Amino acid sequence: MSIINTPNQLKQPASIAKLRWIMSELRHPETGCPWDIKQTFKSIVSHTIEEAYEVADAIEQGDLVEVKKELGDLLFQVIFYSHLGEELQAFNFDDVVAAICEKLIRRHPHVFAEQHFNAERDIKANWENEKIKERQDKNQQDNLSILADIPKNLPALSQANKIQKRCAHVGFDWHNIDDVFAKVVEEVEEVKAELPSKNEQITADKLNESLENNTSLHEELGDLLFAVVNVCRHAKADPETLLRQANHKFTKRFNGVEAKVAQSGKAFNEHSLEQLEHYWQQVKRQEKNDCL
Repeated sequence: MSIINTPNQLKQPASIAKLRWIMSELRHPETGCPWDIKQTFKSIVSHTIEEAYEVADAIEQGDLVEVKKELGDLLFQVIFYSHLGEELQAFNFDDVVAAICEKLIRRHPHVFAEQHFNAERDIKANWENEKIKERQDKNQQDNLSILADIPKNLPALSQANKIQKRCAHVGFDWHNIDDVFAKVVEEVEEVKAELPSKNEQITADKLNESLENNTSLHEELGDLLFAVVNVCRHAKADPETLLRQANHKFTKRFNGVEAKVAQSGKAFNEHSLEQLEHYWQQVKRQEKNDCL
């Protein structure tokens, strides 16, 4: 059954109703698209994640035209899941909208009710308390773990950040950022302690094999990364965003180094590390001059 009741739905103005109709046509068992017809909830998850990252990338690039397009792609993912839910008679798009409306109104009593908070931290505390109630209602348990329901497929940095926020909400957290830095220093020393001694006379191959199989070293490196995420959180910054920005900055600078290598007329491997570092510093100085 078509959602838009007109002789020619394709000529209708863009709307959620039109998008839902397009989705129903794509999934039509006889005339739909073979790729769309065979998809399931699980099979399109990777596409949803990809679309979310493409939105983030467009925003970070400051390209609002692309942001508009990528948000459309992401919206289509919601429409797709909703249609699959409707086929299974589990839920539909209207149910999805109703659920988020109810949640947003309930989580913002200072906006939609007469509850008052004295500071932003009280608003955040109320938000976290509401989320705890939701998790308990979902699992019908009073002793539900504070760390329950953190998605296992979150990027590791985001997952670490979420774990730390949950613990901080119940007071399991460092009191100030200096203590967090001290923990990072402690973890750095523990990593160093697991590295092979400089006095050990072993070949490069043996050294690589030793590092690859050193589970204690790997564990300490993981602890170090977790501690650095803690620094980001205490600095009120999102570690996933910061690392993406650092990746972008490094890529841009390395592209600059590649350009200078090309200008030199010599291959990359014909340059010494000192020469490449010199190019790197030139690129950094040019960046600063461009910002002036």
